[in-house]
Amino acid sequence: MFTFICFVTVVILLLLLLWDTIKPKEYPPGPSWVPIVGNFLDFRKRLATIGYHHLVWKEFSEEYGSVVGLKMGRNFVVTVFGADAVKEILTREEFDGRPDGFFFRLRTFGKRLGIVFSDGQLWQKQRKFSLQHLRNFGFGRKEMEEKIVEETRDLITVFKKQCSEPIWMHTAFDVSVLNVLWAMMAGERFDINDERLRKLLNILGDAFKLTDMSGGILNQMPFVRFVAPETCGYNQLMDVLIRMWEFLQETITDHRKTLCSLHARDLIDAFLQNMNIKSDPSFTDDQLMSLCLDLFMAGSETTSNTLSFSVVYMLEFPEIQKKVQEEMDEIVGRNRWPTLQDRLKLKYTEAVLMEIQRRANIPPLGIAHRATRKTNIFQYAVPEDTIILTSLYSVHMDEKFWIDPLAFRPERFLDKNGNLSVNEKYFLPFGYGKRRCLGESLAKANYFLFFTALLHNFYLEKSFEGPSPQLEGVDGVTISPKPFKAKLIPRSD
Repeated sequence: MFTFICFVTVVILLLLLLWDTIKPKEYPPGPSWVPIVGNFLDFRKRLATIGYHHLVWKEFSEEYGSVVGLKMGRNFVVTVFGADAVKEILTREEFDGRPDGFFFRLRTFGKRLGIVFSDGQLWQKQRKFSLQHLRNFGFGRKEMEEKIVEETRDLITVFKKQCSEPIWMHTAFDVSVLNVLWAMMAGERFDINDERLRKLLNILGDAFKLTDMSGGILNQMPFVRFVAPETCGYNQLMDVLIRMWEFLQETITDHRKTLCSLHARDLIDAFLQNMNIKSDPSFTDDQLMSLCLDLFMAGSETTSNTLSFSVVYMLEFPEIQKKVQEEMDEIVGRNRWPTLQDRLKLKYTEAVLMEIQRRANIPPLGIAHRATRKTNIFQYAVPEDTIILTSLYSVHMDEKFWIDPLAFRPERFLDKNGNLSVNEKYFLPFGYGKRRCLGESLAKANYFLFFTALLHNFYLEKSFEGPSPQLEGVDGVTISPKPFKAKLIPRSD
């Protein structure tokens, strides 16, 4: 009897394992997968050779086409390539969801909170609240530019004091960029040399390099954290989150102690007031912490990486740096710094900034989406809760539209008359559709004002001390520049 039970058990297990290898009907093309881990081992093997998640996906697309379907652990993952397929995802309501799972809930206390990886009514309410109150405190208004100008002047002053020696530039903008958003969120700013914050930003940057947009091994096979917590990155990620929670909790506690029911000083105050006067279940302590974490991470990573890459490109292409400075000198002059009102006149400068965004591909796979119901992409079936990745890299490096896409050529964004010409179908640094980046206007203003202030005040030259700048960055959720130093030579008035 015992032998029979064992035999039946083994047969059932084998059938379950066999069932686990069967693809859903009309699922997008992709490699066959094995039970339990799916395509995870194949993906990791390719990643070890290629070095970048988005390039592994590119290799799959070369084999299987513009829509590729894999299974990573327990998750169905579909990645789309090319402007048509990417726009299809970003404009259809059933793909507006965000992934769920252990990794995505880890940072929000095991719940679906915040605004980056939430969806449905919670996301709609919290996004509306965040935009409304950030605008009240300067977001998208003249006050925002004033905050950015204050930070650029402070940073340039620091650079002038340090420029007798080469300066580390890969993290040079982190605190200054964060300060602009933090002033609207928490009503305060950090000193550029704040060691605690710099350490926090450094470990946060490391966390961005630990995983990828599909959630990585912690989402695909969360049980691994019990077997190899160090190897899978769980311990390091928890260390980052605990430090972030402690940092944010301290700020929120200080706000509670000094909260005025009649006057909100910043976004945190406005949220606390809502908690006190409304019975809306979406306004909770955990949601406030998650919202602050989302905004902190968004405000400190992508824009500062883009600015650091802009330094890399100006060092690699000094003739383009010279043309930007000549345009600024001619249109703005040397008696004042460029302002946002100058953007439309500084056409070549704007083209350079766009070309850096296109070529650097900071968010190569955007932010992951989720199919909120069973649906289709073109002729392929997509099961409910499938994780959807959009290869923005494939759009920005499309050889048919961008001739010689690896070349750095700002003139791509100028027409024959020298005016800006942008085809938004092929240029998506902030995404598209309802889930387009909430902070786009702030990011663009930061990018323009910090970049022009830097080139207005300094010539940028390569340093022979320390590592050289590299056009190719470090893999992760976002692409970050490799550590490098640069010489900042003050420009005379």
